[in-house]
Amino acid sequence: MREMEHGLDDADLDLVAALQIAPRAPLNTVAEILGTSASTAGRRIQRLQQLRLLRFIGTVHWSLLTTGNPYVVWIKCRPGATVDVATAIRKVPQAQSLITTTGDSDIYCTLYPLPGTDPRRLLSRTLPEIPGIASIQSHLVLRSAREAFTWRLDRLTARQTEELRRQADVLPGAAPAGLGPLNEIEFRTLRLLVEDSRISAARVARELDVSRSTAYRTIQSLLESGAVRPRVEIEPAVLGFPITALFTLDVQPRHIPAVLTALGEHSCARFTVMTAGPASILHHGVFTDEDHLSRFVTDDLGTLPGLNGLNTLIALSVLRRQWIDRDDDLLLGPRAHDILSPVHG
Repeated sequence: MREMEHGLDDADLDLVAALQIAPRAPLNTVAEILGTSASTAGRRIQRLQQLRLLRFIGTVHWSLLTTGNPYVVWIKCRPGATVDVATAIRKVPQAQSLITTTGDSDIYCTLYPLPGTDPRRLLSRTLPEIPGIASIQSHLVLRSAREAFTWRLDRLTARQTEELRRQADVLPGAAPAGLGPLNEIEFRTLRLLVEDSRISAARVARELDVSRSTAYRTIQSLLESGAVRPRVEIEPAVLGFPITALFTLDVQPRHIPAVLTALGEHSCARFTVMTAGPASILHHGVFTDEDHLSRFVTDDLGTLPGLNGLNTLIALSVLRRQWIDRDDDLLLGPRAHDILSPVHG
């Protein structure tokens, strides 16, 4: 049985792949589909959680979390200052992700304008005033074609995949319904789902002192509306994809929709967006090795229409994703700050 660098074997990978499709599915159902026992699956999950490799979290829809679209930010640092700058950015509440990179930028981060944020001050004063920063480029995200919660391992059979999809609360790519303000119970339930997307209706009922039926209806409403997306949080490197590449593509305007769609549907895609900047598309991809990456550049990017230019940066270290700090692929503690305090009302 094949074993990965962090001690994951084929059965672990199958289990993660299944839970990526149906994060909230009953464990006995997942185990039956995979041909194992619920107790064995439970022990494997517990081991990965104890090793700080895996967490079940919920991703909140932008409209409930922020006052506007995110920004992607590229930072050049003075020589020797990258580590100190990254440490300082970790203290910025709006920094949702943080990656050190090779290439013409030293740090990449995404900034989400949480309620109360002044984006102009954040981008023109808060970040530039961090000692060690030489220059900053910030680009507004205009449209999203792929978000990380939809990326998954492609290793299960077609039958297993279809059975798991029937168990999923939210299908990949499903468009969220219209989202309005949350009431108090919805907001408090959302917070619980963000921290543990497999939380049961019984536990929500106990935590919020409501009936189990109320808790169940509220959970289902939040899931079906797209207010929160359950997901398995685990670094791609742990799953056999040690290379994260960040591509910026200069695409002729009339070809942007087609290129955005093609990249968003690619199996390597974790984050694909249209931005307002010198490069119209930003694409994050994960790869098994350098040959996999080179074939993507020549065989996939090379056939895209209207591509005028391309820049590629490679992640040296992933320091934060989804507001969860990490180190050497380990998930460090709770989320960096309370991102949901002002959401409801």
